[in-house]
Amino acid sequence: MQSASELPLPHLPLDAADFGVDPTPYFEAARRQHPWLARCDVGFVVTDYQAMKDILYQDDKLRMPTDQIVALMGAEGTGWGRFTKEMVLARSGVEHTRLRDSVAEAFTPRSVNRLRPLMRRVVSELLDEWAPKGAFDFTEFAANFPIRVMFGLIGGSPDVLPSIQASLEVQGSSFGLDASRMPVIEEAFLVLSDFVDGLIAERGPDGTHGDLLDDLIAARTAGALSEVELRHMLIFLFGAGYDTSKNLLALILHSMLQDPQMWERCADDRPYCDKVVEEALRHTSPSNPYRAVVEELEYRDVRFPTDSMLIFPLSISGRDPAAFPRPMAFDPDRVHENRQIAFGRGVHICLGQFLARAQIEEGVHLIAQRLTNPRATAEPTWRPFPGVWGLKTLPIAFDPAQCRRVAE
Repeated sequence: MQSASELPLPHLPLDAADFGVDPTPYFEAARRQHPWLARCDVGFVVTDYQAMKDILYQDDKLRMPTDQIVALMGAEGTGWGRFTKEMVLARSGVEHTRLRDSVAEAFTPRSVNRLRPLMRRVVSELLDEWAPKGAFDFTEFAANFPIRVMFGLIGGSPDVLPSIQASLEVQGSSFGLDASRMPVIEEAFLVLSDFVDGLIAERGPDGTHGDLLDDLIAARTAGALSEVELRHMLIFLFGAGYDTSKNLLALILHSMLQDPQMWERCADDRPYCDKVVEEALRHTSPSNPYRAVVEELEYRDVRFPTDSMLIFPLSISGRDPAAFPRPMAFDPDRVHENRQIAFGRGVHICLGQFLARAQIEEGVHLIAQRLTNPRATAEPTWRPFPGVWGLKTLPIAFDPAQCRRVAE
């Protein structure tokens, strides 16, 4: 058995601009040199679907590498640095379970399904505002949808939406590990921190709204969460709920521009939208999580030393031809012999996966009804890889249409 550090592995230039535009050729070339592993500037990249699936499930051997990330970013002593080290994703064992349990009920399939009328109302109101324009950058439209749903969950005032949205956009780029952006990241974090402090103070100790914020405040009152943990949980939920849904919605439209008949079917066939979302999660999704090895880990005759940094590009894990036939074909009707792993594996699997999925299912159906015959008006641009990957811009024109249904 050979140490990963001694293997002649291919190198992936994750921070290269053209890598973010299309990482697939890089991964294909890397797998020709080694079937499932490559190097990058900060550690190792797992390039094979099955290997990602297997290794991520070994929770006892892995941890979130928050100490390394904060050090790489030069963020010791900053608010963002403390948040990164203390948020729920950074915890393990009983501490992780305690924090996750404080909000888990709000994100069960049953609880999320009760929010579908809110989602339909939010996207319908957005479409009433945006659809008459006939052209816009779809990523800007998509960014407004999940954040307004989150505001509905915690009773936030829409007056502060622009500043919060801009700060969340910066937060989403923070795990690209570009230390030169640390001053901007810290500034954005402080905006979010001040925002959640105001929400908590305004609500007071005895909430009567019956929403997620009331539940979190009750958990703090009962001693299940500390004051700092309550603040960090709110910031984490805003960031997680924003990036995944916004990016996935834009990625779906990007795929649909290549096949207008699919988009037309989304407008007419609500169950088909569920299949579209599932295929999108396989084909191209936003998440590329990091892990560090807690104790020596062995897999397929390779040994990873303690503290090795691993990156799992879940965003394109579904493009592995060994697991998915015709991986680059966007086919919502395909039979999925293997399940996508866009939301991760193990105890750190995405807490908000059902919320993200429901938002996009409802959103795609209603958006396709109102933005008909969409077409690109310029080349899209892409966010850096890895971090929270996705489209940076997607300029489109379309034919506005009247609402076919009243939001429930």
